Amino acid sequence: MTAAPRGQAISVTHGGGNREPRPWVLHVDLDQFIAAVEVLRHPELRGRPVVVGGDGDPGKRGVVSTASYEAREHGVHSGLPLRTAARRCPDCVFLPVDKQAYEAASAGVMAILRDSGWTTELLGWDEAFLAVRSDDPEQVARDIAARILAGTGLHASVGIGQNKLQAKLATGFGKPDGVFRLTSQTWFDVLGDRRTDALWGIGAKTARRLAELGIGTVRELAAADPAALAAEFGPATGPWLILIARGISHSPVSSDPYLARSRGREVTYQQDISDWAEVRAEVIRLAHRVAADVAEEGRPALRVVVKVRYAPFQTSTHSRTLGGPTAEPAAIEGAALAALDRFTRRRPVRLLGVRAEFD
Repeated sequence: MTAAPRGQAISVTHGGGNREPRPWVLHVDLDQFIAAVEVLRHPELRGRPVVVGGDGDPGKRGVVSTASYEAREHGVHSGLPLRTAARRCPDCVFLPVDKQAYEAASAGVMAILRDSGWTTELLGWDEAFLAVRSDDPEQVARDIAARILAGTGLHASVGIGQNKLQAKLATGFGKPDGVFRLTSQTWFDVLGDRRTDALWGIGAKTARRLAELGIGTVRELAAADPAALAAEFGPATGPWLILIARGISHSPVSSDPYLARSRGREVTYQQDISDWAEVRAEVIRLAHRVAADVAEEGRPALRVVVKVRYAPFQTSTHSRTLGGPTAEPAAIEGAALAALDRFTRRRPVRLLGVRAEFD
């Protein structure tokens, strides 16, 4: 198929006269995005295990932001302590995080997606949804991936679905650098026997609660009693869990500007903080930085979350809802300290974080 000119949407049909092509949702996800950007900047690293995180020194405290596929073969993954990554993969190349470089690369990709002519919804640096009409969505997906590669040098995987949920999950089956279609007809064949945390929106904590109820797989969750789950998770969340287990989502693809759900700051300390008076002072400092971020965002915060990672590597969070929407530093500080007071264990701390959440 010949690529469409820039700005012209691709619509593939196969006969049918004036019949409107079928609607699809495409989920475009850049493969190993941060590591791929670094390899483009340092071509000599191609094919080598690359880890990006912290200031690039695996002897210091910090966590992996991303790992190349070669590094992942050694058990290195996002969120892993850098020191652990170095033990698992002594031959890995460690690089510092360069946020500006990744933002610039992301902007180039998203410009290509917007220029495709399809309604595009950005999800962050490295992924987006597209609302597409075509009788050959795979060809559209391949064309979009080819445009991204030609324009930026970055590879993308594309998931195809009848809604955003299906498209998002399909992408994982297409990685790396591939295309995969997941529909209501194939949903249970592909996902039915997988654990519930395979679903977009279900994390480990929710999966454990479901397992305690005897619900271990996607198929079992889809067949669960809505009333029972409403009683356990709430009247909105309980039935919603069953819907996503059935592959149902009614959220439309929207081109409205992406709005962050929160703004936060966190610091990993090279030496544990044992004095909780110092912990309190650090939380105040972070809270004021977050308040400045909230003011810059121009949207009031509704809730403040404090994250504490104890030594050696156990993480807990507590939150406090604000009295009303606000960007006032004093209110955000007060909520952060109230959340901190909920931490009853006064063990040495290696990481602190403060996050303000919006509506």
